[in-house]
Amino acid sequence: MFSIIIPTYNNFNYLSLCLESIKKNSKYTHEIILHVNEGIDGTLDFVKSNKIIHTYSSENIGLCSGVNLAAKKATKDYILYSHDDMYFCPGWDDCLENEISKLNNNLFYLSATMIEQNSGHLQLDCGIDYQNFNETELLNNFKNLSSHDFQGSHWAPHLIHKKVWNKINGFSEEFNPGIGSDPDLNMKLWKEGVRIFKGLGKFKVYHFGSISLRKKNDLKVNKGSNTFLKKWGFTPTFFVKHYLRGGKFSENKIISLKYDGPLKNPLKNFSYYLDLFISKIKLLKLMIFKS
Repeated sequence: MFSIIIPTYNNFNYLSLCLESIKKNSKYTHEIILHVNEGIDGTLDFVKSNKIIHTYSSENIGLCSGVNLAAKKATKDYILYSHDDMYFCPGWDDCLENEISKLNNNLFYLSATMIEQNSGHLQLDCGIDYQNFNETELLNNFKNLSSHDFQGSHWAPHLIHKKVWNKINGFSEEFNPGIGSDPDLNMKLWKEGVRIFKGLGKFKVYHFGSISLRKKNDLKVNKGSNTFLKKWGFTPTFFVKHYLRGGKFSENKIISLKYDGPLKNPLKNFSYYLDLFISKIKLLKLMIFKS
């Protein structure tokens, strides 16, 4: 039903758990497509022996380039992008299918509700890593975690139509290895007329937290917020606040507004102009100091 795109970088233990969760907890059959960066930890051998569709690079080419490369192999109508350190809870794809059936066009961006040990939208301690992951605890309790559909976006995992993905050319590769690429993708979607940015309360994933593609001796971490600022003229924070009406962090927890329909153009009030002015000052400093 979906083409699930997952980039991975020597992260076999998390990747295998992620793939197993999709296999066990999906209602429908999906197309799995990986981009394997290096894969020297056994990932590449596993992918080949199990005949999993994939692309490959002998070194880490970054999340954006890897996802774009893998997405070219997608044959389904919908592209779902995920990190390799996520466990998909039962009902995730049924929830998405039901949501899509209600829509009359392809201009949407649907994302998941994150369950994490100490942060995310919902908090449940099922282990900090794959070694002490308590799958039974998660499966027995994830449905009891109260959640609602929320306004905005929480980046990955997310689902968009392949035609829309192709129209915006996927992720912008100037954001490699990946930081800042998600709000940039959302901004490109906004420019194409997407106004449904909706997090689904029943689309739940357990997230081990910032494991994907973040390794020692990795590519130099990009200053994604600066790249976004120079490209769009305001900060990612400004975009999330005034365009997406997205969630805020409070004691590491994500506090999101309940979904109340397609977004409208930003309300240009005092707060908007003040935050825009601050963005312009940051941009000016950035251009002066070339950082």
